[in-house]
Amino acid sequence: MLRAHRAQNYYPEEFLRRPPRNPPERIAHRGAHATHPQNSVAAFEEALELGADAIELDVHATSDGVVVVHHDPVVTSEGLPGARIADLTAADLAQYRLVNDVPIPTLSSVLTAIGHRAAIYVEIKAPSIEPLVVRCIRESETACAVHSFDHRIVKTVRGIFPAIPTGVLQVARPLDPVHALVAAGARDLWQEVSAIDEELVARAHALNARVIAWTANDIDHWETLRRIGVDGICTDRIAELGAHSW
Repeated sequence: MLRAHRAQNYYPEEFLRRPPRNPPERIAHRGAHATHPQNSVAAFEEALELGADAIELDVHATSDGVVVVHHDPVVTSEGLPGARIADLTAADLAQYRLVNDVPIPTLSSVLTAIGHRAAIYVEIKAPSIEPLVVRCIRESETACAVHSFDHRIVKTVRGIFPAIPTGVLQVARPLDPVHALVAAGARDLWQEVSAIDEELVARAHALNARVIAWTANDIDHWETLRRIGVDGICTDRIAELGAHSW
């Protein structure tokens, strides 16, 4: 259950009384995948049409160093054996298709397609591909940030190119909710929505960090998230969030 109570004895009351940062950024989780294959250019394009401020996507890299947008490390396609993206060349991967014969896009092609219309939050899913991802971002003019469940990846990205904003993903609610944020030198705390409360938001804001709720699909929670000051809402229901009036 989403908690909106004020936690006691954790942080100075003046931080809990800071005004919320409104409105929250509307982030499309893997694009508008109710109508298009997730992590496809078409899903991202439709998400923007539905009112998304930003896109969240996942990346891996091929054996020859091409960063591609896909959630799972393994790809499957009709008539082809399942294979790990990391074991395929970009040419081999091009034979694999998403639903309805939609191609698996490269990160560079997505950044080109989106341009300046929205920010892109890039979740790195695979180890040791940080330099490849950073290069794609630096070669693009699209506003990007990088996040990961592996906080070592986040710290590595910061070391390679500190100008790229970074974020740490968390599922559980630690006693010190911002410890990982500080340790990785990250800007964004990507917190699983059921573990968000006012104290967590206040402690992040006290560090001039941002809190992004994922994956927030319960419409009834959105107003609570806004009220306690969450900076971004990442959702699978971008059509509803895009139409939501704050």
